[in-house]
Amino acid sequence: MAEIKAAASSQGRKISSSRKLSSSKEVAYVPPKQLLQYIVRMGSFTAIPKAKACNPNDDLDFPATTADQMLERCRLHLAGKPSPFLRRLQAQAKGEGERVRVLQWNQLSQTLGTQNDGFVLCPGSALEWGTRRWRLLEELVRHRPSIICLQEVDHFPMVERALASLGYTGHFTPKPDSPCIYLPSNSGPDGCAVFYRSDEWEVVGEVHTRVLEVWHVQSNQVAVAVNLRSRRSGKEVCVATTHLKARSGALLATLRHEQGKDLLAWLATIKLHRPLILTGDFNADPNEPVVRAVTEELASAYPDTTPFTTWKVRESGEQKSTLDYIFHSKGLEVEATLDMPTEEQVGVDRLPSEAFPSDHLSLVADFHLL
Repeated sequence: MAEIKAAASSQGRKISSSRKLSSSKEVAYVPPKQLLQYIVRMGSFTAIPKAKACNPNDDLDFPATTADQMLERCRLHLAGKPSPFLRRLQAQAKGEGERVRVLQWNQLSQTLGTQNDGFVLCPGSALEWGTRRWRLLEELVRHRPSIICLQEVDHFPMVERALASLGYTGHFTPKPDSPCIYLPSNSGPDGCAVFYRSDEWEVVGEVHTRVLEVWHVQSNQVAVAVNLRSRRSGKEVCVATTHLKARSGALLATLRHEQGKDLLAWLATIKLHRPLILTGDFNADPNEPVVRAVTEELASAYPDTTPFTTWKVRESGEQKSTLDYIFHSKGLEVEATLDMPTEEQVGVDRLPSEAFPSDHLSLVADFHLL
């Protein structure tokens, strides 16, 4: 750390000196690489040893099944628990063309949710993995999406097996230094995943992944993108998902903005002529620079009046914010979006709860591919 401070001080003196030499020429400050790496990777647990991973899902078998049968299986394991939130698709416009339903969700890492996030009102039973995993699967299946985009996935093999039994194919990219792997009894790193129904879509080319950069330094956040071709119509669409840097403050907002610019530049080389659907937990409210930058190129599927996509109480306080988004090319038409639960439905314990397994709400949007 002393070396980092010294490097920063030296760099600062060089910048100050150059400004004195040429006051008419503005010199942009870019932190030295050591300091950049420390700032950009802020929050990683690399100072402590990695913990042993385990697999708590060996007891599960997922033979080929239907959505209705999977939901019934979930209900049997959730007997005595509250019903899931009643939510409805709200029509926005009527259009022509092929419809595609996209689900976006930060599903909450089991390892982080139980050992790191510090939810002070959430009952312990809501995070007990033996039942929580069925809540997760219930939420993924009950909306019957064609495409699923997820963040904080730390049980990918289980989710992959479960969704494969319903005809989905999935692709996962972990964070390069996931905090999960430093916590006891973890199930591996968390990361982002995209699933699609194999009977409806085929991948064009390869699956693309990226470690997002800030000022040309790799961060600990990732993105995954796939170009999909409809087996029915032959129409193509690029689908991507990401999870940007968390925490509040001007510095973190700047890091997210840089990550967003890197993400958009990268996606432009991936999607080419195709329309784009970009989803994720951006950890940024609608007024942050990164969201404003994205909406200069893309539109949000949800109206600006979305009251919240996350609502939780941690040791540090209560947070009720809109952080999650489904963005899309302005040529795509949105037919409907899934509404948010009411404050009464969420309840006094906020999220996660026995009725909903994550601190972030799922988003669902129906698009027309023109």
